Amino acid sequence: MTWLMDALHVNSRTELAWVIFGLCAQLMFTARFLVQWIASERARSSVMPVAFWYFSLIGGFMLLAYALYRKDPVFVLGQTLGVVIYSRNLWLIHASRKP
Repeated sequence: MTWLMDALHVNSRTELAWVIFGLCAQLMFTARFLVQWIASERARSSVMPVAFWYFSLIGGFMLLAYALYRKDPVFVLGQTLGVVIYSRNLWLIHASRKP
């Protein structure tokens, strides 16, 4: 465990847990691009699947939590705006599907 803490430049298990959480958040955010790329390749056209927005929202919330823990105002502002945009896109998608 010490080697991992040294490699990630953390001093406590709490810090280690947050860095691992932040890495998972970044992986969630990266997954959205993979979903979008695969969908576009299958369609042979640029496609934005609904899953893209869900991955964006979940990853955005996770990164926002990480940014709040790190007390990084730039990161907090960026992720807050993103979460609002992802939520609005999902709202519009679901509203347009109602009969």
